Amino acid sequence: MRRNRLTHVIAAVALALGGLGVATATVTATAPAAHADECYSWPRTLSSGTSGADVTQLQIRVAGWVPRGQVMGIDGSFGAQTKTAVANFQKAYGLTSDGIAGPATFSKIYALQDPDCSPLHFTYAEASYNCGRGFTGTAANKENMKRALWRAEALRHQLGDHPLKVTSGYRDSTCNASVGGASNSVHLSGGALDLVPGDSATSICSIAKQARYAGFGGIFGPGYPAHDDHAHVDIRTSIAWDADACAGW
Repeated sequence: MRRNRLTHVIAAVALALGGLGVATATVTATAPAAHADECYSWPRTLSSGTSGADVTQLQIRVAGWVPRGQVMGIDGSFGAQTKTAVANFQKAYGLTSDGIAGPATFSKIYALQDPDCSPLHFTYAEASYNCGRGFTGTAANKENMKRALWRAEALRHQLGDHPLKVTSGYRDSTCNASVGGASNSVHLSGGALDLVPGDSATSICSIAKQARYAGFGGIFGPGYPAHDDHAHVDIRTSIAWDADACAGW
């Protein structure tokens, strides 16, 4: 954990004791108190039918909790897919699973969120090693990294919170060419990660197989050319999966 999250706990207790942000039967007219988070704070409760930039930020963080074979539509509109992803996130973290994002849900996200908006167990630095060149991209590339890393955070939790290592993420064209990457590689956009186990409790195949439940459009692992030593995952909006050497694929 790269910062003290005690302030989030205190804020959550204050909300509960003060009676603020309690959802009504219709929900739409109710909002939690403002929260001073270093990255992003949600000013209101979100539920089916709401829309806006705050919904977009929520969708980014729960994109890894859509059902198998789905990729989150990050469009700022809280529809059925977002409700399901929120409910799955809530269930995974021991919260009331109602698909409504209120104070308890946001408190959990704050606990998983670092000041730079990356998720707790991953960093932009590891996702942009870029052949030792560091990050040389654009704001759009960094946004794509954020979206990929939040899905990796979900994947990590689904795998029992065993550590995962990023061996390659964002690449500029020079790095991509030097490692033999495809000319249209999603790595160039910042939206791809190559993952390997961080301990003996997971395997490359278990990463690839579970990634099907973590909102990744692209998944390539053992059995796909040049992917026997890592699992590639990315945020493309279409489904392209291949890890045929993994039992049960």
